[in-house]
Amino acid sequence: MIKLRDIDKYVDSRFQRTFILKGVNLDVQQGEFLTIMGPSGAGKSTLMNIIGMLDEPTEGEYFFFDEPVHKMKEKQKSDMHKNYIGFIFQAYHLIDELTVYENIETPLLYKGVSGSQRKSMVAEMLDRFNMVAKKDLFPEQLSGGQQQLVGIARAIVGQPKLLLADEPTGNLHSDQGKQIMEIFRKLNDEGITIIQVTHSEENARYGKRIVRVGDGTIVADERVLVNA
Repeated sequence: MIKLRDIDKYVDSRFQRTFILKGVNLDVQQGEFLTIMGPSGAGKSTLMNIIGMLDEPTEGEYFFFDEPVHKMKEKQKSDMHKNYIGFIFQAYHLIDELTVYENIETPLLYKGVSGSQRKSMVAEMLDRFNMVAKKDLFPEQLSGGQQQLVGIARAIVGQPKLLLADEPTGNLHSDQGKQIMEIFRKLNDEGITIIQVTHSEENARYGKRIVRVGDGTIVADERVLVNA
């Protein structure tokens, strides 16, 4: 599904070149649940943003379902991102002026889904996450855990093939974090490929594979033997 080959990301200043990622090679199969771990500044979020087509490498090749992303024009990348990828952030990134219902509906508007179809797809998400009663509330009226549930519903309403989660439980207390991780496990069981960045070894064990990053390179790639 995903092939990264010799991915470099660097910034040139007048006298030196600073590498954020260097020589990264990574394969991710469809249906995997993979965790990226590493210290702050190791390049984890940059790697996620490149995979999610929000950023591009300075050098190297990226194939997504055998399509060469590194050769695509912005419009093609934007379409791929819209149709295949869902993103979940630590800071929720909900739109404050929109209700729960409208936040979940937003990606479907971008995809041009018809009104009646949008209605049933959003209704299914509200039902799935027990948020029917909260559909007319605004993000500031929700707890952190509820906001993250809205974030997940918004990310998966368009039925993406790949779900990217950057520190998805970072702002939540442990019970809420556990609830989110159980949802991820269920989504993965349903066939969605998941890549998450986390500092939590416990959360990493919900996945099946851990890729450890240090100083912009992959330093270990290990299978998870016992799930959480």
